[in-house]
Amino acid sequence: MSSNMSFTLHGLPVSGGIAIGQAHLMSHATLEVSHLVIAPRLVDREVARFEDALERVREEFASLKERMQHAPGEFGAFIDLHTMILSDPELAETPKQLIRERRCNAEWALVQQMEVLVGQFESFEDQYLRERSYDVRQVVERVIKELIGQPGRMAMRTGKGVKEEDLIVVAHDLSPADVIAYKEHHFAAFVTDVGGSTSHTAILARSLRIPAVLGLHNARQLIRDKENLIVDGTRGVLIVNPDPRILDEYRLRKSQIELERTKLRRLKTAKSSTLDGVDIALHANIELPGDVANALDGGAEGVGLFRSEFLFLDRGDMPTEDEQFEAYRTVVKGMIGRPVTIRTFDLGYDKDLHPEKVAGERMQSNPALGLRAIRLSLAESKMFQTQLRAILRASQFGKIKLLIPMLSQAHEIDQTLAAIERAKATLRGENCPFDEAIEVGAMIEIPAAALAVGLFLRRLHFLSIGTNDLIQYTLAIDRSDEQVAHLYDPLHPAVLMLLAHTIASAEKVHIPVSICGELAGDPQLTRLLLGMGLRQFSMHPAQILSVKQRIMQSNCAELAPIVRRLLRYEEPGKIREQLDKLNA
Repeated sequence: MSSNMSFTLHGLPVSGGIAIGQAHLMSHATLEVSHLVIAPRLVDREVARFEDALERVREEFASLKERMQHAPGEFGAFIDLHTMILSDPELAETPKQLIRERRCNAEWALVQQMEVLVGQFESFEDQYLRERSYDVRQVVERVIKELIGQPGRMAMRTGKGVKEEDLIVVAHDLSPADVIAYKEHHFAAFVTDVGGSTSHTAILARSLRIPAVLGLHNARQLIRDKENLIVDGTRGVLIVNPDPRILDEYRLRKSQIELERTKLRRLKTAKSSTLDGVDIALHANIELPGDVANALDGGAEGVGLFRSEFLFLDRGDMPTEDEQFEAYRTVVKGMIGRPVTIRTFDLGYDKDLHPEKVAGERMQSNPALGLRAIRLSLAESKMFQTQLRAILRASQFGKIKLLIPMLSQAHEIDQTLAAIERAKATLRGENCPFDEAIEVGAMIEIPAAALAVGLFLRRLHFLSIGTNDLIQYTLAIDRSDEQVAHLYDPLHPAVLMLLAHTIASAEKVHIPVSICGELAGDPQLTRLLLGMGLRQFSMHPAQILSVKQRIMQSNCAELAPIVRRLLRYEEPGKIREQLDKLNA
């Protein structure tokens, strides 16, 4: 390929904005590990070599953690996660058995075991969990580098006259340790071949507010070092060797974005209310206690969704009551008096903690419709009690609301409320203080719950609509299946009907309702939701200011009749036409 040939690659837009700069290729630790057979007398030595390598990587993680005191919470959380994976018996112990049984070298034993673990993760239904397979690979890669004797950090060499701000990192995959190493550097953007929208690289890019495109498949092979690149993180496009005309166009767009960003920052302290004086609450969705800083920085008035299951993903066992309590307390204290809505574990057999149980008779043909979320919690009452007690204990330190995922039946609500009462009774018995009046709400993410919403409104304090699942279940489309993902349409008339019905029904009986799915963070849909009567949104902290800006430029009284008209249409073309009118 001649150096000046221009081409474009498409991947997943995970962190918006535009970056223009030079390609900086990252070497990829090869996992083509050879299989050696070892003489019996050398087996113990090989086991010791494996233990040494683990120990050295463990120490490296610990010292990284030390250095990371002042970085965003996410970084610490990733290091913790990788330390956890490193100490997982499946990685730390099983390879030693393999070395002994098969008399093989440590590298090969570790890669064999990695394949088993990665296979387990990749079979999960849940996207977040599937993407954790990258973390397992990264940890193993790091140990292998240690075994082969070429430890970690690539020395950052920038050519003469090239500033780091102008470099765009191109890698097959990036581990949190890599990204942390780059925290001290100021790169313009990240692009990688693998990774999805909830992978660490994506979350980190969003928290560093730099553009990133992941899932490009073969960018690392196609791009040469120092080639000129444009990264459009908003559209998920990477342009290699752009011609001057394209370059000018993107330079202009980049300066417009920067100007917009500066304007948005000014809105951080502004009140989020419409032109006709309607107050709108903007909350943040978080996954880790460390996300609290980002939520506050984005101007969130509370946490609308804390996805508690992340607390134990990647550990293979349940966190104890105290560990959970600590995490919930950290979040609620960190939010200084603002409300925190904690969703109970949203788990399924796809995210099971005991995969051995599932094999054979338990394999479900359709996990999305199986024993998941609240259904699993009610079936595993011990696990559920541990979580409820931990949340209740943390509720004395600030305003906590309890959110229950995937409810669809009246008796599930009743069983859940009975389980909460049981947890309260045991805490009273121990004289342990908690918020007696803690609010309990339901996630509306199953069409049945949206259609028969009265069942929920009579029994609960608030509702939160999880649009991601609601759309998937209404349209029978799995968004992570690229063959049908294009059919995933938030503006499908059936989806809009369910949303409007849920919001209007809650409004009638004065029960608060929020949306915490992706729709809430899309400024293109803000006016549509306001016109339906939505008054509380919850989204990724980075989206809050752009949605706030939209709110401050809207008039609820004007929007309502236009949206009523829009909801009467069933033709997608007509719906989009009305939406453009709304946004004009």
